[in-house]
Amino acid sequence: MLRFIQVIVCNLPRLYMIPRMAYKAKHTERYSEEECYAYARLAIRRMMRAGHITTRKYGTENLPAEGGYMMFPNHQGKYDALGIMYAHEKPCSVVIDDAKSHGILVKQFIDLVHGKRMVKEDLKQSIKIIKELAEDTKKGRRFIIFPEGGYYRNHNTVGVFKPGSFKSAVKARVPIVPVVLIDSYRAFEEWSLRPVETQVHFLKSICYEEYKDMTTTEIADLVHDRIVNTINGVLSPA
Repeated sequence: MLRFIQVIVCNLPRLYMIPRMAYKAKHTERYSEEECYAYARLAIRRMMRAGHITTRKYGTENLPAEGGYMMFPNHQGKYDALGIMYAHEKPCSVVIDDAKSHGILVKQFIDLVHGKRMVKEDLKQSIKIIKELAEDTKKGRRFIIFPEGGYYRNHNTVGVFKPGSFKSAVKARVPIVPVVLIDSYRAFEEWSLRPVETQVHFLKSICYEEYKDMTTTEIADLVHDRIVNTINGVLSPA
């Protein structure tokens, strides 16, 4: 939290970026998805510089070269989606809990990247978002979905993945990309201003042909295990 306060204070001269985000998000006829995403990544880089945050990226060669896909990372904190977007050069977006998406800056950022807001308590709305995700991904868009559904100060341990998180990928028949976050929680959870380094690992994508005969529970377990194995391998190498 202390680092988050520092980021806000250091970027006070750049408050103009918030209404600028809202303007670009609203005028899609003027600003392409690529332009909006580039502006979002500029905001992320400025935030990282102010917060003394470094993010190392690995496995970008594993990302599908063409078409849409869905990324499923472990969840550690507020920096997670930002770290992935910093590491992911092509435009991508994120699915976020509606209740957490309307604060100042968060709202403008989510609108800028054309994110999806899901109301967890509203089954009808959730089904609608799942359908939208499938349709948009079929058209070539890329999304970040956190299958744990939230973060609980779990640091580098991984919680249970919710099978329902994978329904949109199955419906769209698109590649699933497991994403590993390491030390991402340190960016905004630690009460410290010392420089911090996080890691983003893009694992080999799982194509539809590989998971088409699996249940969503089996898919969730497969992705979960690959992420856990990678974390263990990085933090406790043999």
